[in-house]
Amino acid sequence: MPYPINLHLGSLTLSLHLIFETLGYAIGFRYFLYLRKKQTDKINDANRVWILIGATFGAFFFSRLVGALENPLTFIHSNHIALYLYANKTIVGALLGGLLMVEVTKKIIHEKTSSGDLFVYPLILAMMIGRLGCFTSGVHEDTYGVQTNFFLGMNLGDGLRRHPVTLYEIAFLAILCIVLKAIEKKVQLVNGYRYQFFMIAYLIFRILLDFIKPHYTYFLGLGTIQLCCVLGLFYYSKTIYKIFCSFSTLTIHGK
Repeated sequence: MPYPINLHLGSLTLSLHLIFETLGYAIGFRYFLYLRKKQTDKINDANRVWILIGATFGAFFFSRLVGALENPLTFIHSNHIALYLYANKTIVGALLGGLLMVEVTKKIIHEKTSSGDLFVYPLILAMMIGRLGCFTSGVHEDTYGVQTNFFLGMNLGDGLRRHPVTLYEIAFLAILCIVLKAIEKKVQLVNGYRYQFFMIAYLIFRILLDFIKPHYTYFLGLGTIQLCCVLGLFYYSKTIYKIFCSFSTLTIHGK
């Protein structure tokens, strides 16, 4: 299969990656609006809008910053640093940046209610659709795996069998969604725990996944994204402790 995979409409050539990425944003947001209408949102409309603005700004800026720093030497020596910064992005940076700016925004508007739960399932859906787009780029985008003899290895455009890490991530997100649904059927989660569980699970997954992706290494085999994941897990350390304690008693307690 030739990569990148494009959609040809007569003389017009459209990037499937861009199409799936756009669909991910659009469908994820529409799903969020559907869930918010279906469920009772404890946050009023004005504050929810400000939270969305904060999340969007944080996700946009930090996805680019962390993405550019995946290879700091290339970034520093780039002839067009601003263009390089804009062109590179990563989901981990978007999630952590969005989290940071949401917390800052909530401090400013004096909103104390946890705001992340409504985002979880729309985020999972949007990320799965977006990762399909990444898969269509093959080795032409930095979302491919290292060379492997593993039976799931695929030729992603350079003639080598590589880990299709985008497909692994799609599978993980699908399983995570199923697990979250199962947990919520058995346990009444405190407001905010759904999002925290999602973030903790995804950050741990990305630390492990990125060991089979080519990346600039700092120490202990860790790259920029993995170090950001470690920082994110440190932020959630109290929640991780509470979750383990809660599962041991089959009860989730609040902060």
